[in-house]
Amino acid sequence: QVQLIESGGRLVQAGGSLRLACTASGRTFSMYAAGWFRQAPGKEREFVAVANWSGARTSYADSVKGRFTISRDNAKNTVYLQMNSLKPEDTAVYYCAAASGSYPPLGYEYWGQGTQVTVSS
Repeated sequence: QVQLIESGGRLVQAGGSLRLACTASGRTFSMYAAGWFRQAPGKEREFVAVANWSGARTSYADSVKGRFTISRDNAKNTVYLQMNSLKPEDTAVYYCAAASGSYPPLGYEYWGQGTQVTVSS
């Protein structure tokens, strides 16, 4: 079992920056790829970014490419999402997820409870 807890979400003005963190407990986090997803009100959950077990391989949704950066510190069992140049359309609940197996993941076994990011215009 892996437990994931997100933090760092808050209200921020458009153009601002935020760094989300997802801390894992339980099994060795470095065994898992880690991803970020988001869900805006009335919309389906969507993929944001993913990093492989070491963080050397990453992938991003087109909507965040060039603005968001995923990274991880396996010594701290933590994956980060640095979000720059935030836009109101980035407003959503952001979820962290962990996946075992091949990269990129075909599915995610573990999910956090989410952290709210609100970007005001």
